Amino acid sequence: MSASGREALADADLLIPVPLHWVRLARRRYNQAAELANALSRLSNTPVDTAVLKRRKATRSQGEMPSARARLKNVAHAFAVAASARARLAGRHVVVVDDVLTTGATLRACAKTLARAGAASVSVVTLARVVRPLSLTS
Repeated sequence: MSASGREALADADLLIPVPLHWVRLARRRYNQAAELANALSRLSNTPVDTAVLKRRKATRSQGEMPSARARLKNVAHAFAVAASARARLAGRHVVVVDDVLTTGATLRACAKTLARAGAASVSVVTLARVVRPLSLTS
């Protein structure tokens, strides 16, 4: 994973925000990843496509998960690429946009789904990364 969003955006063909399940989107009324993707689009002149990647099942908040393994299980098979969007994805370098990276489980699930659907390459950009404090006790 690159430390620089600028590098990831340099050759990007498409920005794809991590989607919310429709129920969570209706409750929240906005998708923070989509808002970030739109801002990055304005800065980079790279189009955003919110219709490529869909969250096909409601998942618990990743913040509620007790471990990295639980997070991976929580988002397993949660994402899909619409058949009608595969042509827009084929052979393209896409950048998945999310707000926070914790263990990477959500981004990994999205990237796998996009790669299997035909993306030539997948990079990720996040606004923040959770860093766990070092334990000073043995």
